[in-house]
Amino acid sequence: MTIRAAVQGVGHYLPERVVENEEFSKTLDTSDEWIRSRTGISRRHFAADGQTTSDLATRAAKAALTDAGISVEDIDAIILATSTSDLTFPSTATIVQSNLGMKHGFAYDVQAVCAGFVFALANANAMILSGQAKRILVIGAETFSRILDFTDRATCVLFGDGAGAVVLEAVTGGGTSDDKGILSVDLHSDGTHRDLLYVDGGVSTTGTAGVLKMQGPELFKHAVTKLAETARASLALAGLNDDDLDWIVPHQANVRIIAGTAKKLGVPMDRVILTLADQGNTSAASIPLALSIGKSEGKFKPGDLLLLEAIGGGLAWGSVVLRW
Repeated sequence: MTIRAAVQGVGHYLPERVVENEEFSKTLDTSDEWIRSRTGISRRHFAADGQTTSDLATRAAKAALTDAGISVEDIDAIILATSTSDLTFPSTATIVQSNLGMKHGFAYDVQAVCAGFVFALANANAMILSGQAKRILVIGAETFSRILDFTDRATCVLFGDGAGAVVLEAVTGGGTSDDKGILSVDLHSDGTHRDLLYVDGGVSTTGTAGVLKMQGPELFKHAVTKLAETARASLALAGLNDDDLDWIVPHQANVRIIAGTAKKLGVPMDRVILTLADQGNTSAASIPLALSIGKSEGKFKPGDLLLLEAIGGGLAWGSVVLRW
């Protein structure tokens, strides 16, 4: 028998404030049509004043626990992916741990920007396979509205706030690609491209939080190729190919990147989970958000093969293949 890490519950939370594209046209030379045609985004959610990343993450975590039909006492660890932590330290994961009333186990953050949830999922998978933990709460949560330059129309219209979470649990399988759970993981990074997407502040540089800077056209050139390559690498590790895919659950950055990757893999867009139009780019939160919404809409059935893939600042990118 083989141990696999399987998704047993999902949940998400979006802040109440909805920001339509038209709101940006009041202060910037932009329009709803300009934003939608270039990005696929119509609206996004922004956290309220005083609402933190840990607040969003805690709501999503509770929803995932409910969906899994377990309590926090059944969780061994929390791994939280974010680039917008509440504090420099301690980790946002430990704040969520406290919010949930969890005094056992361990919790820590992972920072890989938009690819953060894939990296966190890889961490959780490895811990479950090694026997370090049996059940892990994996969360992606962001308040990107706190680090946006609202005078830059090329970036501030792209991002939103939100959180998504999954409960991963150790299950047994036969050691084949028919097993339920995570079948393979593929991770990459290349720091020589860090200037394509970064925040111009930090503890040991400016001593400030800084704001997001992005070279969109250059980032786009890397995205489709790297996402297709990592997808095929994950599939190959699992002994599968493009034709075996039932769903792509991508990082929600830009509809043209998503469509370009799906085309390379031969997957029609009606088999791609899209939340971008209503949420914008929620960075590390986007994949678990899409998973939770996809499940709530009845998209996935037991046995479906899902590809999760993302690319973000670093550059960091990767993919996970899992059986639902």
